[in-house]
Amino acid sequence: MGHDSPRAALIYQHANREADQGIADAIDKAVQATRRKPSKGKGKANRVAEADGRAAEAS
Repeated sequence: MGHDSPRAALIYQHANREADQGIADAIDKAVQATRRKPSKGKGKANRVAEADGRAAEAS
């Protein structure tokens, strides 16, 4: 790794692991918040699903 000692390398790895966990936690929090938000209006996916549902009912 290019560190002066094995101990320095372990300290660096530990610090990176903590930083990576913090980033992962923040991303997870953002994803969870987005999933909880109600959708605004009807997006394309909802219109397609509704159209498919009406087609299935007519069959």
